[in-house]
Amino acid sequence: MLFNSYVFIFVFLPVVAVCFFLIARISRNTAAMFLAIVSFFFYGWWSPQYVLLLFASILVNFLLAGAIANAPVKPKWSRRRWILFIAISLNLALLAYYKYSNFFFSTVSYLSGSTNDFIAVVMPLGISFFTFTQIAFLVDTYQGKSSEPNFIHYCLFVTYFPHLIAGPILHHSQMMPQFQHAETYKFSSANVSIGLAIFVIGLFKKVVIADSLAPHSNTIFSLAASGQALTFFDAWSGALAYTLQLYFDFSGYSDMAIGISRMFNVTLPLNFNSPYKATSIIEFWRHWHMTLSSFLRDYLYIPLGGGRKGTIYRYMNLMITMLLGGLWHGAGWTFVLWGGVHGLYLVVNHAWRTCVAYCGLEGRPSTVTTRIAGRTITFLAVVFAWILFRSESLDAAVIMFRGMLGFTGVVLQAEWQSKLFLFSDVFNYLGINFGSVMSPESVRALVWMLPILVFCWLAPNTQEIMAGFRPALDFSEARASSFIRWKPSLSWAFGIAILAVLSVLLITRKSEFLYFQF
Repeated sequence: MLFNSYVFIFVFLPVVAVCFFLIARISRNTAAMFLAIVSFFFYGWWSPQYVLLLFASILVNFLLAGAIANAPVKPKWSRRRWILFIAISLNLALLAYYKYSNFFFSTVSYLSGSTNDFIAVVMPLGISFFTFTQIAFLVDTYQGKSSEPNFIHYCLFVTYFPHLIAGPILHHSQMMPQFQHAETYKFSSANVSIGLAIFVIGLFKKVVIADSLAPHSNTIFSLAASGQALTFFDAWSGALAYTLQLYFDFSGYSDMAIGISRMFNVTLPLNFNSPYKATSIIEFWRHWHMTLSSFLRDYLYIPLGGGRKGTIYRYMNLMITMLLGGLWHGAGWTFVLWGGVHGLYLVVNHAWRTCVAYCGLEGRPSTVTTRIAGRTITFLAVVFAWILFRSESLDAAVIMFRGMLGFTGVVLQAEWQSKLFLFSDVFNYLGINFGSVMSPESVRALVWMLPILVFCWLAPNTQEIMAGFRPALDFSEARASSFIRWKPSLSWAFGIAILAVLSVLLITRKSEFLYFQF
């Protein structure tokens, strides 16, 4: 079931909310159980056969977490640690089978030259997210940070439908204390207003902006996948279309998840915080898919040794973490390379900071020039990396890179030559020719994408607009907008209503969120 669907907006969400608060008047435990059951139903709407898999994963992890909590702490390799090792291995084995079997067999077939067909494994929706959520819980239980003796509450923690399909990756200590509060089970018109506003803004981002960018992005990348050479404007229009589509798609989902949860008086952690405003790759990864970045840092990078063993080991650990992070996003060599490229970016970024500190320049206040330069370099680096992330093959990615670097020419449509003849000398000087282009809409697409890009760089994000109402866990108001602040008023209600109407009218062009495939 999609957040951006009529059945979810007009049936599932209002019915579940009404029933939850009515049941909570009688019994809070029963209301929690109801929310867990409807979360299973929400998951099963997409593929009922995988509900049993999800339930089995939850049951096994709950039993293993209980065994870890009750096992003796010492010696170092005690039964407690062995149980944790087995539990994590089982989770990773499940994830590897469903997510990476096809990748493994296709790679083996390619290397061996085999033409034998293999049975493709269908990946269950959201398996990466509910697996990582449970691995984090197992480790937190081992470290004494969390425990959950109630199976119903554990089911709710894992399956809570606002986060189940595409995150954020949750920690038990963040979520379950909220379900212990009596206020969570009481209807709050204030929280419904706040949640509805956030949800509508997210829906608008997804349906009106992201889905409008998708056709052009898909056209250009499909041309690259078919082996068609792309000119400069073709390639750049496709790259920027996907860059902005992914931004508003994931940002929209993150807002909608936070908004839905807020209607149930539950605050989710922040997962997306204007990453294209970042002035460095380090900052970018602190603002893009924030819960995944934290997970990789806390449960992979730090256990590998982090930066404790010196600079070389630090860089090696960064590369390993980002390579595995790339593989988490998708079972393909393009994703591995994407992770490797970002690992290299991080190594260069950390090395640069080391040089700056060595030269005694660390701590100096940044200027407008340095901020613009940092943001521009970071954004361009991210755009080039997204080519690997989106391309169907390495050959398609090379075609995109060649076009973006101008190796296949800078060409405008031939019919424009007569209209722009006054500037012919300027175009010749710049190396721009007139002729046949793969996508006649490329230049127009670049023009109407420009204000969207400026919006990403300059406009306050949803959380900053809602900053006065603590929209997400651990949200800092340091960057919050001082001139655009949401408040419960008729003017804001009218504005949100307009966004809602526009979004609902365009829901007919239904599309899944891009992060559903990861």
